This record gives sequence, C-alpha cells and structure tokens, in this order.
Amino acid sequence: MPTLSEAEIASLLTPYLPNAAPVVVSQLSLYLELLLKWNARTNLTAIRDPEEIVRRHFGESLFAGQHLAPEIRTLLDFGSGAGFPGLPIAILRPEIAVTLAESQNKKATFLREAVRTLGLPVEVWAGRVETMPKTIQFHTVTLRAVDNMAAALSSAAPLAEKELLLLVGAPPIQPPGFTLRAPIPIPGTQTSILLRATRQ
Repeated sequence: MPTLSEAEIASLLTPYLPNAAPVVVSQLSLYLELLLKWNARTNLTAIRDPEEIVRRHFGESLFAGQHLAPEIRTLLDFGSGAGFPGLPIAILRPEIAVTLAESQNKKATFLREAVRTLGLPVEVWAGRVETMPKTIQFHTVTLRAVDNMAAALSSAAPLAEKELLLLVGAPPIQPPGFTLRAPIPIPGTQTSILLRATRQ
C-alpha cells in the first residue's frame, strides 16, 4: 500500500495550509496510514489515491479550519464520514472541543479508532444528529458532502449557536436566521467553495 512521506504531505498541503506545523503533518501522516488501511476493506471514501486524499480531504478541511472564528470553543462536524472536516480541524486547532456525528456504524467505528490512534480529545456521536439532546449547542457546525443539504441544514441550524461552515459545490438555500457571507473559493478546485453562515 503506497503511502507518502511527511515532506510529501507538507508539500501537497501548501496551497491550503502554508507552513504546516510538523506536529500537524505528523498526525496527518498517521491518519492517512489508518485511513488507507481501513479503506482497503471497508468503503470510507471513494478517493483511494493518497495524494488526492491529502489534497481533497486533508487540504480542504484544513483550509476550512483557518476560516473559523478565533473565539470558537465547540464544533460539531455533521455527517463526518471518515472525519472530514472535523478531524483535521481538531489536529489544527486542538483547543476546540470537536464532536464528530456519524450515523453509519462502520464509519463511526473508524472515527473512534482514529481518535484513539491520534490521541485527540474528540467525541464521536454514533447516531443521527436529530437524536442529540435538544439542550446541546455548538459554536459552529460544519457540513461537507452531505447527501441532502437542505434537510441537513434544517437539522444543523438549531445546533449552531453562532455559525454554519459549509464546504459545498454551490450556495445552498439560506438557512432561516442566518446571513450568508461571500463565498471563498477553495484552492485546487473549480467547483468547491467555503461558505460561512452567521446567526443574525
């Protein structure tokens, strides 16, 4: 199974995160190794090429992480899948209490293993976001590559105290009570944008 050196990972990340700290690259290297191993036997991501995983999954997630509000303390990654963008954000911004919500059992199992391997204080919610206690709120809720964006937004919006952060191909319907900021083009792609929606 071909993998990448830390120097190669750092180089691939340059457009998204110039001068990535060695500790960030080192943890991403571990994450990549684990993801490739699991992906060989269970379908966590359709992207199989290590360089593409670093660019599309790690790079785009880290790019989003740099656009979070400085004062953020809690974050929910809605429909986390194999951990994007939540896990790279947790690696980049360890002071944020990150929760990964994933209802598919095999993906939630992988997330728990990744969190354990990386030694991150990250929570995994192995269930539908709709089943979370109604009292829970997060400063920011992230959504990326969710199946039904309109439905996901209606579930995610009540959980976001301050902001929704969306990695999308086109601006979605504006969630009620939020103001959409100007879209930010994501490096290395013609089709994806980063969109911040702040609570009014």
